Amino acid sequence: MSEQITVYEKPTCTTCRNLAVLLRDNGIDYDKVNYFIDELSEEKLRGLLKKAGLTPFEVLRTKDRMIKDLGISAETPPDEIIKLIIENPGILQRPIVEIGDRAVLARPIEKALELIGKQSRRKKA
Repeated sequence: MSEQITVYEKPTCTTCRNLAVLLRDNGIDYDKVNYFIDELSEEKLRGLLKKAGLTPFEVLRTKDRMIKDLGISAETPPDEIIKLIIENPGILQRPIVEIGDRAVLARPIEKALELIGKQSRRKKA
Protein backbone atom coordinates (compact mmCIF):
# COMPACT_ATOMS: atom_id res chain seq x y z
CA MET A 1 0.00 0.00 0.00
CA SER A 2 1.47 3.33 -0.99
CA GLU A 3 -0.39 5.54 1.49
CA GLN A 4 1.46 6.41 4.68
CA ILE A 5 0.18 4.68 7.82
CA THR A 6 0.33 6.61 11.08
CA VAL A 7 -0.41 5.14 14.50
CA TYR A 8 -1.28 7.54 17.32
CA GLU A 9 -0.29 5.77 20.50
CA LYS A 10 0.97 5.76 24.04
CA PRO A 11 4.08 3.53 24.08
CA THR A 12 3.31 2.11 27.54
CA CYS A 13 -0.21 1.06 26.49
CA THR A 14 -0.53 -2.73 26.21
CA THR A 15 -2.96 -2.49 23.28
CA CYS A 16 -0.57 -0.15 21.44
CA ARG A 17 2.32 -2.56 22.01
CA ASN A 18 0.18 -5.47 20.79
CA LEU A 19 -0.69 -3.50 17.66
CA ALA A 20 3.01 -2.85 17.01
CA VAL A 21 3.66 -6.62 17.14
CA LEU A 22 0.70 -7.32 14.85
CA LEU A 23 1.84 -4.77 12.28
CA ARG A 24 5.44 -6.00 12.43
CA ASP A 25 4.33 -9.65 12.06
CA ASN A 26 2.37 -8.61 8.96
CA GLY A 27 5.28 -6.70 7.44
CA ILE A 28 3.57 -3.32 7.70
CA ASP A 29 5.70 -0.17 7.98
CA TYR A 30 4.19 2.80 9.77
CA ASP A 31 4.97 6.04 11.56
CA LYS A 32 4.35 6.31 15.29
CA VAL A 33 3.08 9.42 17.04
CA ASN A 34 3.25 9.43 20.82
CA TYR A 35 0.49 11.97 21.38
CA PHE A 36 1.60 12.46 24.97
CA ILE A 37 4.80 14.05 23.60
CA ASP A 38 3.66 15.29 20.18
CA GLU A 39 0.35 16.70 21.36
CA LEU A 40 -2.65 16.50 19.08
CA SER A 41 -3.90 19.86 17.91
CA GLU A 42 -7.62 20.55 17.89
CA GLU A 43 -7.53 20.49 14.09
CA LYS A 44 -5.74 17.12 14.01
CA LEU A 45 -8.08 15.56 16.57
CA ARG A 46 -11.15 16.80 14.72
CA GLY A 47 -9.68 15.44 11.47
CA LEU A 48 -9.06 12.00 12.97
CA LEU A 49 -12.59 11.88 14.37
CA LYS A 50 -14.06 12.83 11.00
CA LYS A 51 -11.94 10.25 9.17
CA ALA A 52 -12.98 7.56 11.67
CA GLY A 53 -16.64 8.60 11.68
CA LEU A 54 -16.61 8.85 15.47
CA THR A 55 -17.88 11.42 17.93
CA PRO A 56 -15.62 12.84 20.63
CA PHE A 57 -17.54 10.87 23.28
CA GLU A 58 -17.02 7.60 21.38
CA VAL A 59 -13.23 7.87 21.66
CA LEU A 60 -13.15 8.43 25.40
CA ARG A 61 -11.80 5.88 27.86
CA THR A 62 -15.15 5.97 29.65
CA LYS A 63 -14.03 3.65 32.46
CA ASP A 64 -11.12 5.94 33.31
CA ARG A 65 -11.64 7.66 36.65
CA MET A 66 -10.58 10.96 35.11
CA ILE A 67 -13.75 10.99 32.98
CA LYS A 68 -15.82 11.16 36.16
CA ASP A 69 -13.42 13.62 37.78
CA LEU A 70 -13.74 15.94 34.77
CA GLY A 71 -17.53 15.65 34.84
CA ILE A 72 -17.76 14.26 31.30
CA SER A 73 -20.97 12.51 30.30
CA ALA A 74 -22.80 11.65 27.09
CA GLU A 75 -24.49 15.06 27.42
CA THR A 76 -21.20 16.99 27.45
CA PRO A 77 -20.98 19.13 24.29
CA PRO A 78 -18.58 17.66 21.68
CA ASP A 79 -16.49 20.85 21.54
CA GLU A 80 -15.97 20.67 25.30
CA ILE A 81 -14.93 17.00 25.07
CA ILE A 82 -12.39 17.85 22.36
CA LYS A 83 -10.94 20.60 24.57
CA LEU A 84 -10.73 18.17 27.50
CA ILE A 85 -9.04 15.47 25.38
CA ILE A 86 -6.38 17.94 24.26
CA GLU A 87 -5.79 19.04 27.87
CA ASN A 88 -5.92 15.44 29.19
CA PRO A 89 -4.65 13.06 26.47
CA GLY A 90 -4.93 10.07 28.80
CA ILE A 91 -8.71 10.05 28.38
CA LEU A 92 -8.42 9.30 24.65
CA GLN A 93 -8.76 5.66 23.63
CA ARG A 94 -5.83 4.30 21.72
CA PRO A 95 -4.37 3.33 19.34
CA ILE A 96 -5.77 5.30 16.43
CA VAL A 97 -4.58 4.32 12.96
CA GLU A 98 -4.71 6.81 10.08
CA ILE A 99 -4.24 6.13 6.37
CA GLY A 100 -4.97 8.95 3.94
CA ASP A 101 -8.59 10.02 4.36
CA ARG A 102 -9.47 7.11 6.66
CA ALA A 103 -8.86 6.34 10.32
CA VAL A 104 -9.93 3.76 12.87
CA LEU A 105 -9.84 3.32 16.61
CA ALA A 106 -7.94 0.02 16.61
CA ARG A 107 -9.87 -1.73 19.37
CA PRO A 108 -9.62 -4.59 18.80
CA ILE A 109 -6.26 -4.20 17.11
CA GLU A 110 -7.34 -6.27 14.10
CA LYS A 111 -9.40 -3.26 13.00
CA ALA A 112 -6.10 -1.74 11.87
CA LEU A 113 -5.58 -4.60 9.42
CA GLU A 114 -9.14 -4.18 8.14
CA LEU A 115 -8.40 -0.52 7.47
CA ILE A 116 -5.12 -1.38 5.78
CA GLY A 117 -6.86 -4.08 3.76
CA LYS A 118 -4.68 -6.93 4.87
CA GLN A 119 -5.52 -10.31 6.35
CA SER A 120 -3.88 -11.06 9.66
CA ARG A 121 -0.87 -13.33 9.71
CA ARG A 122 -0.94 -13.19 13.48
CA LYS A 123 0.94 -16.04 15.04
CA LYS A 124 -1.24 -18.53 16.86
CA ALA A 125 -0.27 -19.29 20.44
